[in-house]
Amino acid sequence: MGRDPTDSQARASASSLSGEWNDDDYDVLAEGAVVGGIMKVHAAPVGTPWIWTLAFGHHEDRTPTHGYAETREAAMTAFAKSWQHE
Repeated sequence: MGRDPTDSQARASASSLSGEWNDDDYDVLAEGAVVGGIMKVHAAPVGTPWIWTLAFGHHEDRTPTHGYAETREAAMTAFAKSWQHE
């Protein structure tokens, strides 16, 4: 699988096609390609404002493909766990 993609994050402004993003939107990169995202959202379960998701085409046999977390760091950990098929 290569290195942990959560080691490489970029502000979503760098890749946003819509031009809409905020300072709490991050792309998760693996080998230079966007493989997912981590962002802070308003519509989330109480106490878990950060959502992480694998990008379409990178789901393969990974589960879960998305989730909510209390912090960005916790979202990064959950993303990495799903990415590594643990």
